[in-house]
Amino acid sequence: MIRFLEKYNTPFLVIFCGSILLMISFGVRHSFGIFLVPISEINKWGREVFAISIAFQNLMWGVWQPFTGRVSDRIGAGYVVVIGAVLYSLGLFLMGTTSTKTGFLLASGIVGIGISGVTFPILGAISRSVTPDKRSVSIGIAMSCASLGQFIMLPLSLVLLQSFGAVLAFSILSIVSLLMLVLAIPMFEKIKPVENVQEFSLKEILKEAFSHKDYWLLCFGFFVCGFHILFIMTHVPAFLIDRGLSPHSGTIVLALIGLFNILGTYYTGYLGGKIRKPLILSYIYGLRAVIILIFILFPVSNLSAYVFASLMGILWLSTIPPTQGTIISVFGIRNMSMLYGIAFLFHQVGAFLGGWLGGKVYDITGSYDLVWFISIGLGLFGAIINYPIKEVSIKVSEAKAT
Repeated sequence: MIRFLEKYNTPFLVIFCGSILLMISFGVRHSFGIFLVPISEINKWGREVFAISIAFQNLMWGVWQPFTGRVSDRIGAGYVVVIGAVLYSLGLFLMGTTSTKTGFLLASGIVGIGISGVTFPILGAISRSVTPDKRSVSIGIAMSCASLGQFIMLPLSLVLLQSFGAVLAFSILSIVSLLMLVLAIPMFEKIKPVENVQEFSLKEILKEAFSHKDYWLLCFGFFVCGFHILFIMTHVPAFLIDRGLSPHSGTIVLALIGLFNILGTYYTGYLGGKIRKPLILSYIYGLRAVIILIFILFPVSNLSAYVFASLMGILWLSTIPPTQGTIISVFGIRNMSMLYGIAFLFHQVGAFLGGWLGGKVYDITGSYDLVWFISIGLGLFGAIINYPIKEVSIKVSEAKAT
């Protein structure tokens, strides 16, 4: 059966189906922010309950990502995509049907585990399916489609929420996510040994990575990215409602972020083949800090929110191609999914803190101001630590036989 599926593992089908997979998986998860207020009001929860559940979801995604990455590196992405799609769908259904705090937390965690199988292992499959000179732009294309999914799924999710309520909306999204099972077919691949590359044990690979200063800097920079993304994704719709704007405005903001990130992810993927990738990351984090500062200094209106979303959208998931590309440049393609998964764990720890802290600070102070200023400081921190990172290949993953 697997050999039969492997015949569909062509570069075109891997990129095409992988892009649609990312469109669904990223698109659905980016819509969760519009459920914060209605879910909290229905269940009479403070905002921290929903926030910590989504934060826990992202933490589970991060914890499991190195493992799904390792499996993908060794036996192919198809297996983890199928299992991930099933868990994703199940978790979405449970998020809509449970009415207890613990149940909602656990359901969100199941979604997080599922996401780890239907996101970055796909990028590993795409990287393995194309030649080295096409990797950066191929990843940029795939992540642009992920952003397009955010633009498409947010209005759809709002329509479902307003037409059917949160319970049925989650159930419908659960059914939509099952389409990923069909799209997983080209992800079944035969992992071929890389010519002139020495194999190393997991212990040796991790030892080399963890002794590499620039890898740690890359990971801590990715922590900043996670903090920004989940705080904004989860809390900006509620933040805008607090400032007198409509729920529709929050949906447009998140959709615009997705729309403009199509340009951002593609362009950073393209630039990654032209200039130093850590320099791209440094500019991204620095610009985020500036944009957030300007946004909170001026009165909030529909216009200012839409401009903020458009500018932030260009910088949204645009960190992924240069981060992944830097790991490939330094450690090689063979263990990329696992090493990226470890870096992504840092991203998700940041996401956990950003998502949870937003709800916690709001419930205590009635305002998000403190978390906005923390976001600015972290943006500057990310800009500083990414700048000195060097893209120098080491020998653990791509050692040439002598």
